[in-house]
Amino acid sequence: MRTASLSEELTAPVSNIAAPLDTLLALVTEPLAAIVVVAEVLVLLIGVISRFVFNHPLTWSDELASIMFLWLAMLGSAIAQRRGQHMRMTALVGKCSARTRGLLESIGAAAPAVFLLLILGPAYNFTEDQTFVHTPALGLNDAFRAAALPVGVVLMLLASLVRSVDRGWRDLVSAIIVIAVVACVLYALGPWIRAIGNWNLVVFFAVLLALSVLAGVPIAFAFGLSTVSYLLLTTTTPLEVLPGRIDEGVSSLILLAVPLFILLGYLIVMTRMSTAMVNFLAALVGHVEGGLAYVLLGAMLLVSGISGAKTADMAAVAPVLFPDMKKRGIHEGELVSLLAASGAMAETIPPSIVLIIIGSVTGVSIAALFTGGLLPGVVLALALAIIARRRMAEGAEVERGVTSGREIGRTFVVAAPALMLPIIIRLAVMEGVATATEVATIGIAYAIMVGILVYRSFNWRELYSALVGTAALAGTILFIIGAATCMSWALTQSNFSHALAAALAQAPGGKYGFLIGSIVLFIVLGSVLEGIPAMVLFGPLLFPVAKQLGVHEVHYAMVVILAMGIGLFAPPFGLGYYAACSIGQVDPNAGLKRIWSYLAALVVGLLVVAFVPWISTGFLP
Repeated sequence: MRTASLSEELTAPVSNIAAPLDTLLALVTEPLAAIVVVAEVLVLLIGVISRFVFNHPLTWSDELASIMFLWLAMLGSAIAQRRGQHMRMTALVGKCSARTRGLLESIGAAAPAVFLLLILGPAYNFTEDQTFVHTPALGLNDAFRAAALPVGVVLMLLASLVRSVDRGWRDLVSAIIVIAVVACVLYALGPWIRAIGNWNLVVFFAVLLALSVLAGVPIAFAFGLSTVSYLLLTTTTPLEVLPGRIDEGVSSLILLAVPLFILLGYLIVMTRMSTAMVNFLAALVGHVEGGLAYVLLGAMLLVSGISGAKTADMAAVAPVLFPDMKKRGIHEGELVSLLAASGAMAETIPPSIVLIIIGSVTGVSIAALFTGGLLPGVVLALALAIIARRRMAEGAEVERGVTSGREIGRTFVVAAPALMLPIIIRLAVMEGVATATEVATIGIAYAIMVGILVYRSFNWRELYSALVGTAALAGTILFIIGAATCMSWALTQSNFSHALAAALAQAPGGKYGFLIGSIVLFIVLGSVLEGIPAMVLFGPLLFPVAKQLGVHEVHYAMVVILAMGIGLFAPPFGLGYYAACSIGQVDPNAGLKRIWSYLAALVVGLLVVAFVPWISTGFLP
């Protein structure tokens, strides 16, 4: 699995027929999305300053931020659809013949249009219903906020049409025929599907979903199509419920931290703050045997505390360290294996986006998750360091001499402003200065000031691309959450959640059997579905079971997040592995035989975390 942004074919220009519409969509969505990102940062930052500095809370700031947030999510989703950046599995598609691959690519482009057409009317009706609602602080008609849904659906639909036409008429017609045949088969089987009761969940949420994902349909739209098919064929529930569920899943203000930390990740690269931190760690321990491996692990731990996004973490670290590591004779497959494993290791290091999302969907305290996530990441880092020391035998002819104390001091002084950022972020949350959402704006303001005044490397020309990239990546994540919320709601209505809870509650071995079962489940889900939808789908179902069995909610969160991370970065399907290869500019085949010892170390470290709850809960108040 990989994001389409990493696929070479998606960098090609669109056809002459679709080019004018593609250009128009870019002109409509990208500048507006960039403006909304800036507005979100300013509104929340003003709210923090007004409350903490002037002791005068602004009652309207969160409300205005929430209104803009839904627009940001939908505009970002449209940009991601136009650019082909919605997360999807292409590992199997890429192994097919050219003819079959062309057909599957067309299906992957056309299937989202089917889902969008089906929910366009319900999205419009949802907006009409919201005209009777007014916001409490600003008194605005809620239709202004809800209108983001039908507008976003239309923009994504147009982007889907552009991508479908660009695949060629022959493949497009074939794709439409395949989709129509599948729809007719499901309709014909409707009486039988309804007759088998809850076993029909297997048809829609296992078989149909799996076929969609394997065919390269973006995950969010695969979720949506499976849910729509289930509702149309087995229930009398109108599709009007789906826009409400998407709104419910996307509109949580806690999730506003997602685009803000993504933007912060862009900024630490732009301002060279990440380079300063990595250079300091390299000066400190880079000269010892395996030292640069320790630097990479330490840098991932540090950077994870700033950006919150694993792709941003790897992009900040790899370009700085990989050239020097290659000079020392380390195999490139070894490098990308350690980079991917370190990405899985750092999933719980605050302020991880996954921590924020799991807190949003389960109600677990974000501050508690931030506190509990530090030590599990360190445990896995130590496990990786043991393996890395054995595996990374560096050539003596290029070995560095011991770095002088003066050089270490110089790099520390240079890195000190950057090293302060993760400390500021964590202290602001722990001391109640700002929420997990608001603290990202403090980090953004700090990064901009340090970049301009200290490192003097802030490139204003890159800012627009960073803002649009933030909107696109955030839209990808948030639309997955919205679609997964719809699917989770459908599963709940079918009483599947109660059956699953009952089955897992009776797992042999009590709570430890439950933990082992959860580890296996989330490793598989992390590899196949990508971590975020897995968390949204199963978090609300499994956390009550864990609590019933006496597993602390923070402890359980650390276990399932780390398990998800291992699956996410495990080949051949894990998205994170291919992202690491793309960032490190290494052929994925180079690391396929070398990564397994690192993954084994991660599993051992995860079992230690699972069986020693204190690692996750020992520092909680």
